[in-house]
Parts: sequence; C-alpha cells; structure tokens
Amino acid sequence: MVCLAAIDQFFSTSYQVYLRQLFTFKLARCLVFLLIPIWFLHSLLFAFFYSIHPSAGCIIWNVIWIRYTTFFFYPFLLGFLPIIFASSFSLLAYQNVRRIVRRQIPIERRRFDRQITAMVLVRVVFFVCLILPHCCYRIYLINTYFIQTNSLQYAIGQLIQVLAGSLTNAQYGISFYLYIIISPRYRRQVKSVLRKKIWQRWKNWCCTTQNQVAPEIHISTVSNLELM
Repeated sequence: MVCLAAIDQFFSTSYQVYLRQLFTFKLARCLVFLLIPIWFLHSLLFAFFYSIHPSAGCIIWNVIWIRYTTFFFYPFLLGFLPIIFASSFSLLAYQNVRRIVRRQIPIERRRFDRQITAMVLVRVVFFVCLILPHCCYRIYLINTYFIQTNSLQYAIGQLIQVLAGSLTNAQYGISFYLYIIISPRYRRQVKSVLRKKIWQRWKNWCCTTQNQVAPEIHISTVSNLELM
C-alpha cells in the first residue's frame, strides 16, 4: 500500500496531463482488489512448508522453499523491490512538488499537494527503516539453526527476532501518528471529526435529558367586574 501511495502521488503531481489522468481511483481500487488475492495465495503457501520444531519454533523444512525465501522473497519481493519502488516514486513526487510553482495551479491546491507529498515521503522513510531489519534478520534466521542448549545464543536470537518483528508491526500502525505530526490540515480534520461527531455523540448519549411534561395553568383574572 505504501508503494501504491507513492506511485499515486507521483502521477497526481506530474507535469503531463495524461499521467495525472492515468492513475485514477478506479484503477487504484482494481489494483488493490487484484493484489490482495495474489498476496493471500502466496502467503498461504508458507503454511504448507512450515513445521514446528521443539527447540527452534517454526522453521521451513523444504529445501527449495528455503532457497526461494532466502534469495527472492525476503531480499527482493519483501525488501528490495518495495523499497526501490516506494523510494523512487516518492522522490520523483517530491521533485514534481518543488517545481509546481511554475504551473498555473491555485495556491490551496499547491499547499495540499505539498502536504500530501511530505506525508508520503516521510511514510516511505519510516517504511524502509522499519522493514529492512526484519528482512535481513529473516534471511539470517532461515539459514541458521539455533540450538536451545546454547542459552545465550538462543536468547539473543529470540530478542532480535522480537525487536525486528515489533518494528515490522509498528509500520502498519504508525501512519496515523506520522500524519498527525506532519500535516496541519490532517490535524484540523481529525480534531473536527473528534469534536463534532465522536464527542458530540458521546455527550448526547451520556448527558441525555428527560423530557418532562408539565401542565400549564392559565389564571384568568377578572377586573373591573362585580359579581352580582
């Protein structure tokens, strides 16, 4: 998804009109629906080649699959290719935004493009920093067999694995906090949603007032009249 966001930002800030019109919302939705089942089926294959070892945990028992994950999946499909794609297109989008002053575009649109490009660029930087340690360690772990009798080596390996996995999992939930820090417009929108929708609904739900029906008493006064 980070790669698609960088590619989309590059096309949307391009000088050429046909490139800006090429990557539409419909195309992005088709790509997402196409990539999800492909990635799901590819990940499903790991379940057939993993086995649980008493001392090493989950390990790959198939030699061909070990070579595939060592030389293609982790270094290229999960590491090199997304890093290159995301970095290249985000830098190209940044170059497009720097030269956007020459184009006849409203100032509000320029600010919007700059903020979106900055958000995508910072997101790509964190994506590279968080995904790279996990890929490197997985390549090392697949080709190294830890013996549980060596307590120190096994503990160090488990610690590195937990840290690398935590960094990888953090990159899936860090986008919201990065966008809050980088984009003032995004902060205003989040505050508006929290204040007008969530807070107002919670307030109405917790502080509901009961409607009370009270009779109205009309007092009729008789003045300047004498009752006979």
